[in-house]
Amino acid sequence: MSGTFNSGSKPKLACEIAPDRVLAARVADGGGMVEMCASHELAVGSVVPDLTEPNLRERNSVCQTIRDTLGSLGGRSRDVIAVLPDAAVRVALLDFDSLPANRQEAEGVIRFRLKKSLPFDVDKAKVSYHSQPSSSGVRVVAAVALSSVVEDYESAFREAGYSPGVVLPSMLAALGAADADRPTLVVKVDARTTSIAILDKNELLLFRTLENARGVSITGEQLAEEVYPSVVFFQDTYHLNIDRIFVAGLAESGGAAPALRAQTGAEVRELVGSSQLGASAGSAPRWRLAGVVGALLS
Repeated sequence: MSGTFNSGSKPKLACEIAPDRVLAARVADGGGMVEMCASHELAVGSVVPDLTEPNLRERNSVCQTIRDTLGSLGGRSRDVIAVLPDAAVRVALLDFDSLPANRQEAEGVIRFRLKKSLPFDVDKAKVSYHSQPSSSGVRVVAAVALSSVVEDYESAFREAGYSPGVVLPSMLAALGAADADRPTLVVKVDARTTSIAILDKNELLLFRTLENARGVSITGEQLAEEVYPSVVFFQDTYHLNIDRIFVAGLAESGGAAPALRAQTGAEVRELVGSSQLGASAGSAPRWRLAGVVGALLS
């Protein structure tokens, strides 16, 4: 889903359109730290993330909020990493014995494999993928979304005066903030979904996005209950235990820690740490910033 961007280097701005707000961040010139963040709320119903239906229901309001949020960060750059809601993008892990060396041919193979698992025509979709070696051959992390859905978000950025050269779903972006050199569970909650990823040696081994009817008011016990089947599957499949858990999207992520710790025995932390943010990062809530921080620091 990534595209090209004008400057020839990775954008220093990232902006996430979430179901209830727009969040933005700017990385320091030397990299390695986010120096400024901003957040503006959206009116209820302005953005309704979906795989097949139009997502931007109050387009003018969303465009203005993008403009205001990014504008508050200052700077002249107009290139931005656009971070989309997880409910608007399908992410799949696919295993192959091998893939063609030619990227266009490989994408055709991946599209064919995705064809029967999507609620829309894959020929009308944008597909981005990353391949990594696996014990059985090649594992592909594929992100796929209807072209019309992606283009709707992209055009909102352009109308706001910015160039969305890189486009990522929120959870994949957030993983850029995670240190996953050992078995690591990342859980990210938003107003509509709970996303679960398990990584080891910085390779993605499991990815699931679940509908979250409770939103960000979900309790620690409820979150642990949703996560549990994925943890068991991982343990049974890879014969490894989770060593560390990162949580994002909850105002009181510490409230989830006892239930998650009891379930796995792992240490539980917030995904975005204070060391990743500069002293002047601003007042945007840290627990909401995983998408933009991960996108910039990956």
